[in-house]
Amino acid sequence: MTWLTLLKKGGPYLVVLAVIAGIAFGGWTARGWYEGKKDLAALKAAQAAINAAMARESDIAQAVEEKLATLKANQTVIDRGVIREVVKPVYQRVCFEPDLVRMLNLESDEALPADLAGEVPGNAEQAD
Repeated sequence: MTWLTLLKKGGPYLVVLAVIAGIAFGGWTARGWYEGKKDLAALKAAQAAINAAMARESDIAQAVEEKLATLKANQTVIDRGVIREVVKPVYQRVCFEPDLVRMLNLESDEALPADLAGEVPGNAEQAD
């Protein structure tokens, strides 16, 4: 069999198949163009909204700057630093020997008196 014989036998079927394929391809292409056109329209609308908002904000900023240029500063700002007092600890005899407590208290700060909180309960001299 030659191609001519096959074309005569299946020719009408091939023509119908080619027409269907052409319609499908054309529809697919047209749908792509339609979707692209919709996306482009949405992007243009969004960009137009952004440009309008930027123009509005720019006008407002320009009006504020013009108003600020006419004002004169009549206030002064006082910056006060943070004052921090560090109190050095006063050691008492709980676990240390009296000589060590006296030495620690003299080293920490001579201006702070070592006030006792009260009497030590029990016999503190014989503590282990």
